[in-house]
Amino acid sequence: MLTLASRLRALDDAALRRTIDLRAVSATGIRDFFDLAEALLEPDAIQRVLARLDRATLAVLAVAGESSQGTDAAPSLFDLAERLSALAGSPVDVAEVAGRAAELDALMLARLADGRFSPYSAVTVQLLSWPELGLPNALELASTPAPAALASVDNTDARFTDRLAAERAFAAVSSIAELVTELAREPARELSRGGLGLPDTKRLAAVMGVDLEAVPSVVATAARAELIAHSEGYWNETETGEAWLLESTARRWATLAEAWHSALPPDVRGILAHRPGVSWGDVLRSFVAWLYPAGGQWMDDRVTEFADDAELIGVTAHQTTSTAGAAVLAGDLEGAVATMSASLPATGGAVYLQNDLSIVSPGPLAPSIDTRLRGLADVESRELALSYRITATSVNRALAAGESAESLLEFLRTVSLTGIPQPVDYLIRESAGRYGRVRVGPADKADAPAQSYVQSDDAALLSTIAVDQTLASLGLIAAEGSRLTSRFSSDVVFWALSDARYPVAAEGADHEIVHLRRHQLARVVPVDAPDPAIALVEKLRAADGGEGQAADAWLARQLDSAIKAKQTVVVSIAMPGGVVVDYLLEPASVGGGRFRARDRRADIERTLPLSSIISITPAP
Repeated sequence: MLTLASRLRALDDAALRRTIDLRAVSATGIRDFFDLAEALLEPDAIQRVLARLDRATLAVLAVAGESSQGTDAAPSLFDLAERLSALAGSPVDVAEVAGRAAELDALMLARLADGRFSPYSAVTVQLLSWPELGLPNALELASTPAPAALASVDNTDARFTDRLAAERAFAAVSSIAELVTELAREPARELSRGGLGLPDTKRLAAVMGVDLEAVPSVVATAARAELIAHSEGYWNETETGEAWLLESTARRWATLAEAWHSALPPDVRGILAHRPGVSWGDVLRSFVAWLYPAGGQWMDDRVTEFADDAELIGVTAHQTTSTAGAAVLAGDLEGAVATMSASLPATGGAVYLQNDLSIVSPGPLAPSIDTRLRGLADVESRELALSYRITATSVNRALAAGESAESLLEFLRTVSLTGIPQPVDYLIRESAGRYGRVRVGPADKADAPAQSYVQSDDAALLSTIAVDQTLASLGLIAAEGSRLTSRFSSDVVFWALSDARYPVAAEGADHEIVHLRRHQLARVVPVDAPDPAIALVEKLRAADGGEGQAADAWLARQLDSAIKAKQTVVVSIAMPGGVVVDYLLEPASVGGGRFRARDRRADIERTLPLSSIISITPAP
């Protein structure tokens, strides 16, 4: 432990912080470098990090540990490569051994210096106990071959896989588009204990056309791609999500696939990329168990989580990597987009306008057209062939977003296969003519405590609003100048009137019409949490009093260990004149730079300074 503590103390702050992060050390109970070294060498801490190492790396560590037994000389990297080659029955490259040894050195499981590699004794002891835990020994780590090669799928199965993956990709993109659109209309509240409430879950499931159980996975997939974000207690659309809705279906899918691949932990990414384009099935579990022999349930759970998400977005289908999915795993996103584009349903840009104010799409629409139609009309059916319905409220919503009667009619002329029916033309023009008959704006300071006003030249309409029971919660009060005032902000009043189907427009302090957004976009803000590793490094540096204090601290720790174990030790003391005297002592207490002990030979109590101690060894 002294060797490791000295090594940790000699690290610069960046390297020390990296070590603490790599080993996930908790700052609890750590006061100095000896505590840190002790925490790193605890059996449970060693086992946790060994569980995350692959078989080849573990083999280097285990074989080096066995080679160091009974000798003071650490094996060289060349010797290790030769020994591993003999055990495996195939050549093992020295450069590969060196790379793995460097990784183990960074994890503070061993020391790599001058071409020689030596695990710490506590690590070797832990590995030697593995057979009792049902885990492989050094020979088995180095010699057990990988499971049989995974079988590649034939061309027929590959076509089926690609077709099914494309269907899943289209379904996932469609569901997430509905999710983003719905959250832009009405955010979903996140519960304090985590997750969505049942009412919001049911609402989103109905909108997306998925089962209730699938909602958390879809929300997590959208959040991973930063299309939605959790802000101030609610899930809402982000700027990224708003732009994503205007992209092509293939590009939408690419965003989801890239986010999935980027979020893969390195160990999981290595497993999934190891055999792209093949059928995994249950063989995946065997391969994971072989590759990470101590990984246990945690590794299986990690692979399962991301494999399930891969199935959701069409990277895989029935546990078989699709052609596009293989390109994603290989890092060729553009190739994946080209492959997926050829398999996705074609999108169109034409619809049928009906006399009953409905709009019917014969197939999937281009995202830009679908998005604009949603601003003009309400979605009635979310099947492959979408249908919409134009209402006075939906037209008013479009006008509030900045459209005009002419811009709406011109858009419909470009996409309609049936022209513009007279009822549609009339509704849009009549709604545009009525738009703004009611104005909502911020109240003047003279109107305090009111925050907003409702104004209209139509006294009858204003009277109707004043007595409308659906608006009672706004607390509208009659004021001078054909106005009503409310204690709520102007945007709250505006949307309440809009929902009540009044021809309302919002205006600013200059009485010019402004276009409001119902809900603000959520922003993905990195969590600015204090780094506990930095705090621990600062604490260790503050407690470090230099070489002399470190030496005294090490002696005190040895004496404390002897006190706790009630162990008799031989303490070598430097006497005046350079004479060294060995005492057989049973330590009793340590403090103030001195220690008190019972002299077993003289049967008296002695108090000696720590600065005089040359060495402490267990009594024979």
